[in-house]
Amino acid sequence: MRIATWNVNSITARLPRLLAWLESSGTDVLCIQETKCTAEQFPTDQLRELGYESAVHADGRWNGVAVVSRVGLDDVVGGLPGGPEYDGVQEPRAISATCGPVRVWSVYVPNGREVAHEHYAYKLNWLEALQDAVAGDAAGERPFAVLGDFNIAPTDDDVWNAAAFEGLTHVTAPERAALAGLRELGLSDVVPRPLKYDHPFTYWDYRQLCFPKNRGMRIDLVYGNKPFADAVKDSYVDREERKGKGASDHAPVVVDLNV
Repeated sequence: MRIATWNVNSITARLPRLLAWLESSGTDVLCIQETKCTAEQFPTDQLRELGYESAVHADGRWNGVAVVSRVGLDDVVGGLPGGPEYDGVQEPRAISATCGPVRVWSVYVPNGREVAHEHYAYKLNWLEALQDAVAGDAAGERPFAVLGDFNIAPTDDDVWNAAAFEGLTHVTAPERAALAGLRELGLSDVVPRPLKYDHPFTYWDYRQLCFPKNRGMRIDLVYGNKPFADAVKDSYVDREERKGKGASDHAPVVVDLNV
């Protein structure tokens, strides 16, 4: 079974590449972030033609998450139970579903903007609510994973230059402590750090030739419980999908399971 996560940075802009990638990659379940569309605008029909069911939680603004699956799609929950609001709204940043033998969450963690910004406090509160929401599944016997754009680099090795990020979000101790909190629940990062070229970063800014210079970050993560981690037989970042015209600024992260 092949499961992937991908921040597409607008599913409308990325649709031809998304459909082609699903066909070529053999992915069974894809967790999508930053759809930037309403649920009605989501390409459900086009995905159905490829054999995928869709579950979408989106409101048309800059957020939006989805799970698409060709191995079943049940027990869908849109939203983060107990999650905080921002500007009076609980943003569409999480959706969970059961796909065959595996339960997954697709998450788009708030960016945080700047450490002194109220969005940073919102990010930490959101991550705390995520821990509470996934604790039961994390401790269960069914393979379970939280996949998505966490907007956190787990270690200094997960950014191209730690000094360049000093004092910025994505690398602060409280954010990394939130990831540690997920690990304390029994979840583990099942994709190796980008210490070799075949396990590269997952995000490169469009500006300043960041991708050609490989000035990236690893912020798209797969955190699985023990049954999930034990089933992993391979994982990789599809760096090729970041290349070329019309690419997202994120690359898909792919995990193969023996389930």
